[in-house]
Amino acid sequence: MSRRGIATALFTVAALTAVTVVGTPVSAADPTALPADHFRLAESPYNPVIARLDDVLPGASMSDVLASANRSATACSAGATHEVAAFCWNSGDNGTADWYPQGVTSTADAYGNGTYEGETALFVSWYYRHDDPDKGARISFVDLSTPSAPAYRHVLLVEPYPNSAGHPDFRPVTVHAGGIFAYGHFLYVADTWGGFRAFDLRHLWQVSTGDKNRIGRQSDGTYHAFDYRYVLPQAHTFTASTTDGTARLRYSAASLDRTSTPDSVVVPEYNADGTGARVVRFPIDYTDRKFKESADGYTHATEAYRVDIASMQGATAIDGTFFVSASAGSSSRGSVYTFTATGGPTRHAGAAPVGPEDLSYWGPRGQLWGLSEYPDRRAVYAVDPSAF
Repeated sequence: MSRRGIATALFTVAALTAVTVVGTPVSAADPTALPADHFRLAESPYNPVIARLDDVLPGASMSDVLASANRSATACSAGATHEVAAFCWNSGDNGTADWYPQGVTSTADAYGNGTYEGETALFVSWYYRHDDPDKGARISFVDLSTPSAPAYRHVLLVEPYPNSAGHPDFRPVTVHAGGIFAYGHFLYVADTWGGFRAFDLRHLWQVSTGDKNRIGRQSDGTYHAFDYRYVLPQAHTFTASTTDGTARLRYSAASLDRTSTPDSVVVPEYNADGTGARVVRFPIDYTDRKFKESADGYTHATEAYRVDIASMQGATAIDGTFFVSASAGSSSRGSVYTFTATGGPTRHAGAAPVGPEDLSYWGPRGQLWGLSEYPDRRAVYAVDPSAF
């Protein structure tokens, strides 16, 4: 969906004309393989201002953030087909029209054993819907030690930069944050037309609170972040481009695939009517936790398919099968699609709740996690992917 004024689109799929009932699988045309190496990413240098801010701001660990959780979720049901777990945000976050949840990942993406710094947690991204000021994007750190009603805390994403006086400073990160994934110490956030931004979990900082309108370094030398207690800094960008006349890719969401060899990243492209919509896979390197470069200095995709699925909001792959969440506006249930390199997509109509978004596979638990976005109907949930 676009960042501003999200339009409510009627869910239509090209070449899919049969009327379906909830959960009924219906197949459309097979995916069309595209030249994958036409899609590429270029890595920026590591942001040098992070080291300067380390000198003036107290650091925090992920465990510190979780231990200071100031909100509690509640047990609920999202109503997803084959649901095995779910929780809902507290009333303020469930009902707010200021922030919309979009992306989901977990400590099982960060490391294959399922934990980060000994913690078991989910990360959920939200984007801010106003301009004055634009507060950018935030991440909910959700403690799953009590999975039915987890405690959580929001952390603001920031971009460090040197201000006009030469002081180390930071500003909000104004992206839609439609998809995220953790990998080692990096938290990756999809930047719709830009590619990816990577945030370094080793450099969480605590800042001053008490003012919802201030951001960055103030005249008295203190640092604020719209009254958020913690900030997470942007360390790298991975800028998207295409070659040989290929239309640029919309990075609508993202997920990590730990079931591929080697690990990889799956990117679906949102398109309201589905025409030409693509799913692309990029390689990622476990040795440095960054996208794997080719000899020309770019990261080139390794797989790309035209799938023509309307309103794709999230996608991942499990042992070679792709799973897609697709929305159907603000009043109709979404769908789950499955396809492989040679067959599908198959639509499981109504299998997702209203307003489904990003997807993330928790391998050690065999759970496919997703979330829904609309106020007063928001849930974070897991389904059994083997049942589709």
